[in-house]
Amino acid sequence: MSDSEYLPRWLQGQLDLALRTMPVVVLTGARQTGKTTLVQRLQPQRRYLTLDDLDVLDQAQRAPDSLLVNPPLTLDEAQRAPDLLLAIKRYVDKTRRPGDFLLTGSAQFPLLRGVADSLAGRAVYLDLSSFCPLEWQGGAAGLFDSLFAVNPDYAPWDAPKTHDAWRQWVLRGGFAPALRCPTDDMRGLWFGGYVKTYLERDLRDLSNIESLPDFQRLMQIAAQRTGRLLNQAEIARDAGIAHVTCHRYLNLLETGCQIERVQSFTANPTVALVKSPKLFWRDSGVACWLCGIYDLAALAKRNDLGFWLEQAVFQTLHAWRAIDPFRRRLSFWRTRGGAEVDFVLEQDQHVVALEVKASSRIGLGDVTSLRQFIEAQAHRAASVRGIALYGGDDVRFFGADIVALPYGALFPALVPPDDTNA
Repeated sequence: MSDSEYLPRWLQGQLDLALRTMPVVVLTGARQTGKTTLVQRLQPQRRYLTLDDLDVLDQAQRAPDSLLVNPPLTLDEAQRAPDLLLAIKRYVDKTRRPGDFLLTGSAQFPLLRGVADSLAGRAVYLDLSSFCPLEWQGGAAGLFDSLFAVNPDYAPWDAPKTHDAWRQWVLRGGFAPALRCPTDDMRGLWFGGYVKTYLERDLRDLSNIESLPDFQRLMQIAAQRTGRLLNQAEIARDAGIAHVTCHRYLNLLETGCQIERVQSFTANPTVALVKSPKLFWRDSGVACWLCGIYDLAALAKRNDLGFWLEQAVFQTLHAWRAIDPFRRRLSFWRTRGGAEVDFVLEQDQHVVALEVKASSRIGLGDVTSLRQFIEAQAHRAASVRGIALYGGDDVRFFGADIVALPYGALFPALVPPDDTNA
């Protein structure tokens, strides 16, 4: 990849800080998110080895200490050799040099659990999302940061918008190869290959799957439920599998960085809340492909566009949270009485409640749940603010603590890919 093709990642500042601070840095993320490219651009002098190379994997399993020469060293897919972590621990205990080892992997839990067991107090953990629209188009990550300010600057939200751009973004997702595909057919072929690789290679490393067709059917059903409360019994029934199998398969999807379960905000114990998490896909393009949504015409026929808009917003929020996961939290709020807020953002005891509205018009009735949330949390946070994202053009105020902002600011007009660089 040439310098002109490389796009800076929002996470690279945090990754650089981690490598200057801790002896071991763990970077997880789905395949094709750009972990290797990011690392090589940030520190080109690092030696790089991948355990996808069978010779390297064999050496890591047979003689792990022999790999750990001449750091700094990046080890990709490190979860494939658990004994390697013990060798790293022995090395780190002798040197304690910051940045000696960067472990990357496309499977979260095996790697994180192994590091937690072997390298406690010696490692820091980061997660790389696929590109969100602002990041892909070279925009800054501060759009949401401004919402936490004492006197927020809403000017960046009040700009010319392409209202339907989110549909193109949700269809394409955030993997660079897919974003560079110049046609729907080419992108469909790429996603088909991506899912096949995940099913036939990554899952094999994570767990023994009795039936790959059952697992793929569960993936398709889960994709149809993006943005909704997770009902495992319903998914198991529709997939024709046992509840315990459904639970294990969903855990594998989360382990493989394919889905995310967003938990309920529970800061107020006096309110009866819905405890089930909401299900989102880490990459909207994968979810669309699994649902048979291959082009804009197919997306337009859906009767659940509101959920897909929420999925598109989630992809940006996920990238924003990943920049500083130690200070930022992402959840949602829903009471048994029906009050609901799509997302709750927390940073340093400050809270922003975020409601996503597909309509181009918004009135007082559309911010009722935001008002209820603010009243419920007013004495439990340093500050609480309500934000309604809607499909209009103007910034609108509903009192001092609730404002409606055009969601189009999150979805810049998509620059058509150059088929010569695809």
